Amino acid sequence: MPPRAADPVSLAGRAAVITGAARGIGAATAATFARAGASVALVDRDAEAVRATAAAVGGPCAAWPADVRDASAIAGVMADVVRRFGRLDILVNNAGIVRDARVENVTDADWDETIAVNLEGVMACTRAAVPYMRAQRHGRILSATSVVARMGNFGQTAYAAAKAGVIGMTWVWARELGRHGITANAVAPGFIDTDMVRGVPAHVVEQMVAHTAARRLGRPEEVAAVYLFLASDAASFVNGAVVGVDGGLLL
Repeated sequence: MPPRAADPVSLAGRAAVITGAARGIGAATAATFARAGASVALVDRDAEAVRATAAAVGGPCAAWPADVRDASAIAGVMADVVRRFGRLDILVNNAGIVRDARVENVTDADWDETIAVNLEGVMACTRAAVPYMRAQRHGRILSATSVVARMGNFGQTAYAAAKAGVIGMTWVWARELGRHGITANAVAPGFIDTDMVRGVPAHVVEQMVAHTAARRLGRPEEVAAVYLFLASDAASFVNGAVVGVDGGLLL
């Protein structure tokens, strides 16, 4: 007999919050989660773009324009999501920015903004979501780190520092929250074909592709597929992992 096909991964009955959801990996993850049956809250500081993405995704999803640097606003988003969807099961900390410069040229403003969005924003969102997850004894905290947190990258002092911090926080949350039915995992994309990577000088991207075993950029949908697995019941015993989605860049 031929092998039985695996059941599709389902998020039916689950509610998810995805930050940085207006475009790129966030938008792809929103669409993937919605197809899997989840109710999805799309959060982004670009109000017009996130509303357009929510409309394109369709289904039981809605846009919440908000900046992850505003902890009070984020707490309000989490409360609104629970009022609308009745629960909060999944948080995808995807919002991120880059402000590249050699170490001697990193300005205080660029350092502060990079840390505020990529690290402090992850903390603010997670802190606001955990009480709801703890009350229902179920939750998935998924945070975007980066391949550069493991290998460094020329001109990315602030970005690498923030993304390495996300890994450290993920390990702490896995230890603290596992007993409450909540898992915490990080996803470490390599070079993915998004607006962020398109802003990197072409010769740098070419060098990274040349060092990637797959010899290409990744697609946002390929990262979204990993988030889908980690958000699902199939990953209930995956906790404290850092999952690389880099095409073999670190080999």
